[in-house]
Parts: sequence; structure tokens; C-alpha cells
Amino acid sequence: MMEIREMDHIYQYNDRMGLETLHPLISIVDFSKCEVQVESARLRYGFYSVFLKDVKCGALQYGRNYYDYQAGTMVFTAPGQVVGVARKGEYIQPKGWALLFHPDLIRGTSLGRNIKNYRFFSYEVYEALHLSEQERQIVIDCLKNIELELHHGIDKHSKMLIVSNIELLLNYCVRFYDRQFITREEANKDTLAKFEKIMNDYFQSDKPQDIGLPSVQYCADQLHLSANYLGDLIKKETGKSAQEQIQLYLIDMAKEKVLDTSRSISEIAYELGFKYPQHFTRLFKKCVGTSPNEYRMQN
Repeated sequence: MMEIREMDHIYQYNDRMGLETLHPLISIVDFSKCEVQVESARLRYGFYSVFLKDVKCGALQYGRNYYDYQAGTMVFTAPGQVVGVARKGEYIQPKGWALLFHPDLIRGTSLGRNIKNYRFFSYEVYEALHLSEQERQIVIDCLKNIELELHHGIDKHSKMLIVSNIELLLNYCVRFYDRQFITREEANKDTLAKFEKIMNDYFQSDKPQDIGLPSVQYCADQLHLSANYLGDLIKKETGKSAQEQIQLYLIDMAKEKVLDTSRSISEIAYELGFKYPQHFTRLFKKCVGTSPNEYRMQN
């Protein structure tokens, strides 16, 4: 496997691409102006990156997975993630844009406080954002505004204006991802059906006793999705978080089991994967409105 190279600073990326560094904490890259032929490599970035590709230009590796870029695709990465490009055969001049910004740029700002809310920075690469032509133009306009500000030179207004434009871009991407979830409604319903089957299979097995309650990460792994993407998909489709959906399924199972008077509430709690029966009782009462014993007596 190719060695992972550390790339902690913006200037390192610019040097690799043969570009001038206009600001130590941020860079806008127009790939059509890059004349350097970059070799295949695996890199661990120390900064946030937003890539917009306008042509298919090799497989992007993210962690252990590969994704063949199509035109009009956006991918987002956070600091510490490993990204690589694997090219096969002839060199293709990449077209598109990249926004790179260091966490220090947004520290102490509204964006810095809310960056974790932009959950697509933790999506898998195959959960990329696919843009319409109009959306693509909006993204490029945002990037050009940031580029214009970088060429203006650094003054006391620079940071506020640059960060505000990054925030505007990311907010547009939230809107575009919402649109993508909607346009993929049938695929999303299929994913929800598979999610329910995973829940059913889990509670019909010995897994609750062996490894405890199912987590969002477990379900996402079974569906070959990232936990954030699955959570956002479920939220868009049901209005509830993935964790809430797991709890609802759990409580439905629990209601059936509680009515079996041959077993104690403690036995049922352990069977469902709870380490402590009181945790089961607390969750049951929160969701149902009565304790398991009261529910049993009422039914």
C-alpha cells in the first residue's frame, strides 16, 4: 500500500501543485491553471478541503475506498482524513476547483463554532454531492469571491469577509444536499427498508446479549454508509434522528416482550442488550409514558 504523506500546511499543497501561496491559512485552486503533473499519492491533510471536479480525472481514494469522480461532483474532507488520487494510463488535465482552509482560520468565529454541523465533512467519498449546472455556477461564484478577496491583500477586514464567504458556500452545499436527498427518495426508501431489516435481524440474533444495543455506526457499517450520511438520510425521511429510530424499533420489540409474563423485566432488559435493567425501565417510560411493569398490568 502507498505510504501516507502528511500535509499539515496550505503552502505544502500549493507547492505540490506549483501555485503561489497568497494566504497561509487558505487557498483557492483553479485546476485548469495547474500545469504540474501530480503523481499518485496518499495524503493526510491537516486542513479542511472542498473539491469541485468538472471532469472525470482518476479515482479518488478516501480511507480504503475508491470513487470514480464524475463531472460536477463535490467532495468534502476534514483535517486528519486520508485522501489520495490514483491515475491509470494517460495524464488528464484536471478541471475544477478546490477550497482549502486551515482550522486556525475559523477559530473563534461563528463558522469555527458551527463547523461540526456541516456533517458532509464526515461523509464517505461515495456519498459525494452531485450538482446541477445552476448549483455548480453558484459554487464557482462563491469560490471566485473568496479568490478575489485573497488577491485584494490581507487587511483587518480580510478574515471576516473570507470566513463569511466560506460559510455562505457551505450553507449552499447544505441546501444542495437537501435537494439530493429529495431527488433520491426511492433509493432512500430502499435504504430505510434495509435499515429496518438490520434492526429486525439484530434483535432476532444473539447480538444484543453479546455486544449490547445496536449503534448508528453498526447500522451504517451494514449499509456501507457513513454514520453521518445515514443519520441525515433518516432525518430527512422520517423527521427523527437515526438514534431515535433505533429506540423506536427497540421499544416496539420491548412492548411485545413485556407482555410475556413468564419472564421478568430484568430478563427482558438483558435480552434486549441493556447492561442495567434500570436503564431499560427509564427509556421505556420516556417513550411509552409508563414503566414496563405498569404497561404489563394495563395490557
